[in-house]
Amino acid sequence: MSLGSSQSGGDAIEVLLSEQRTFPPPKEFAARANISDPDIYEKAASDAERFWAQQADRLSWFKKWDRVLEWDPPFAKWFLGGKLNVSYNCIDRHLPAKAAKIAFFWEGEPGEKRVVTYGELMVQVAKCANALRSLGVRRGDRVAIYMGMVPELAIAMLACTRIGAVHSVVFGGFSSEALADRVNDAQAKVLITQDAGWRRGNVVPLKANADKALESTPSVEKVLVFKRMDSYEISMKDGRDFFWHEVVEAQSEKCDPEAMDAEDMLYILYTSGTTAKPKGIVHSTGGYLTQVSFTHWAVFDIKEDDIYWCAADIGWVTGHSYIVYGPLSNGVTGILYEGTPDFPEKDRWWRIVEEYKATILYTAPTAIRTFMRWGPQYPGKHDLSSLRLLGSVGEPINPEAWMWYHSIIGGERCPIVDTWWQTETGSILISPLPGLTTTKPGSATRPLPGIKANVYDDDGNPVDPGHGGYLVIEEPWPSMLRTIYGDPERYRNTYWSRFDGVYFTGDGCRLDEDRYFWLMGRVDDVMNVAGHRISTAEVESALVAHPAVAEAAVVGRSDPDSGQAIAAFVTLAGGSYDGDEEALISELREWVAEKIGKIARPKSIVITDDLPKTRSGKIMRRLLRDISEQRQLGDVTTLANADVVEEIRRLAEARRSEED
Repeated sequence: MSLGSSQSGGDAIEVLLSEQRTFPPPKEFAARANISDPDIYEKAASDAERFWAQQADRLSWFKKWDRVLEWDPPFAKWFLGGKLNVSYNCIDRHLPAKAAKIAFFWEGEPGEKRVVTYGELMVQVAKCANALRSLGVRRGDRVAIYMGMVPELAIAMLACTRIGAVHSVVFGGFSSEALADRVNDAQAKVLITQDAGWRRGNVVPLKANADKALESTPSVEKVLVFKRMDSYEISMKDGRDFFWHEVVEAQSEKCDPEAMDAEDMLYILYTSGTTAKPKGIVHSTGGYLTQVSFTHWAVFDIKEDDIYWCAADIGWVTGHSYIVYGPLSNGVTGILYEGTPDFPEKDRWWRIVEEYKATILYTAPTAIRTFMRWGPQYPGKHDLSSLRLLGSVGEPINPEAWMWYHSIIGGERCPIVDTWWQTETGSILISPLPGLTTTKPGSATRPLPGIKANVYDDDGNPVDPGHGGYLVIEEPWPSMLRTIYGDPERYRNTYWSRFDGVYFTGDGCRLDEDRYFWLMGRVDDVMNVAGHRISTAEVESALVAHPAVAEAAVVGRSDPDSGQAIAAFVTLAGGSYDGDEEALISELREWVAEKIGKIARPKSIVITDDLPKTRSGKIMRRLLRDISEQRQLGDVTTLANADVVEEIRRLAEARRSEED
């Protein structure tokens, strides 16, 4: 079906949605899919330990495990007695056969290009590992990494795993205060950073930010600095700071990998919080790599000749699992891009897809909705025929965005894997298998083989199809978090106290008649309006279904009459609206009432040019809550567009005065 030349392909997408179509795997795709036997679900369910042992066998072990699982709720140990090394599984075992194969295509935002082969990756990881040892890092020490999207970030992570050090990657968009909090919690011995990076044509002063953080991080003894820019001046402290090109390049190209226990800590990754101490999510070695490697291979149907692009940032768990460890363990060629989708033009991503002939693209619904708002003319400039599979990650994808992705980017030929998982789960738990699963726009479909997920009501009883409740995982899985670093009691209380012995995801979900899972967003993003529980994601989905709306973010705000009222913030398709704005707001309120019910009608709708987003593209709804509640704003240092917040505040105050 051709989508013609409309701004968002909206007419054709509306037809497809009105038909309530489902999408079976394309026959040619299914015929050569990695997994095409539907019995895999039943086999995994009948003996989950045997199933996961088979997946662990995909890796190279120095010593086979003695026992697959020890489960003492809420603490799990997987592949007890087994010994392996992550960097060995990501590099050594592919050599010498794949020494010349490209591990990463890298493109800097200004346009520089690099190619890193598996052979070169081996040399650089060994040198970096030796450099860390020369700086005093030993097995079990924590190393903080604060960098942009450069190959050296992945090299530093792999170097840590090679010598048994625990890495804690801090997203390069975080503030110095956020960096200091994470360094201090982990008691990191060494910090790896870079002079600066690029973001939408602007210089991000990473070393300067790190220097400010280092004023209050007494555990850090040494700092290793990668020089990204030739002429950018930075401050270096004698005896503490060392340049990468001087220390790393002087090292030997040989470094034997440490034999790590399967349950040894691999990394800590902090979930951000504004009112509480950040939670250091701990992932182990054997179970994590087993499930990340398997899910990358199975969900993305990985082939030897794939050019795979996960367009996330390595600083988030998506980048850990599906830019670094999953793809490299499977010997895949990946793409790393430093910058934003709209620099210097809004077709940057599509030029990258065309130039490198990417076959798989994995990105977030927020990015997809942004591309919808910009219009199909930008991807339309480029040949995207190399793509054979598309993925979605990070939040529930509304059906309209799913269909746009399918039609405009995938040319109606690419299966879409809408994946659900968390920092805490380590890897994908709910997703289609692209050679097996009939998909429905907006649904993550079914739990993967080996995952026992369910939806509970308030009393901990499984709900019937057609109903919603709380998404839970009923049995342990290999890549699950082991604890919160230094705080096992918080781990127990946060994830395991809501339902005894069952992992509480914190997400709302409903089951349809086919027992497909429809994610509804965080439970704390469920509003209680006059006693009715209304999902913010559901209201957002209804709003973006309106042809005038490109993006929507919905929050609950205190209301003396109904407990909470619904406050919506929207951007418009095409970026502007020629008609009566007040009439459009009234139309949108009634539109939501028609789609969901009168109780879901937003009390206020603010039309804005943009929404506050992090540098990874995630909408910062907590700031919109602050604005709606007329509170002091929380930290805005992680925003890519901090200037938009004050404008939204002004618009919201004007809207509230009109309501009053």
